This record gives sequence, structure tokens and C-alpha cells, in this order.
Amino acid sequence: MALAACTEVGSEAWCQDMQEKPKGDWTANEASDYAKHCIFK
Repeated sequence: MALAACTEVGSEAWCQDMQEKPKGDWTANEASDYAKHCIFK
């Protein structure tokens, strides 16, 4: 069972981690959070 990194959603580190993660592996929630916190700051 894989566990997500313990970075806070919306933090700079989390946004960087998501940029490195293949888009096909993102969940719907991750994509939504990424758009809210990393694109539309």
C-alpha cells in the first residue's frame, strides 16, 4: 500500500511534487487541489 507524502496540500513542496507526478496518476481530488492551490493562487 502506497502512502502519500506528508506535505501539506497547497504548499510549495506539494505543488512541486504534483508537477513531478505523472498526470495519469493524479486523483480527481489532487487535480482539483492542484488547480486551486498551484495554478489559481
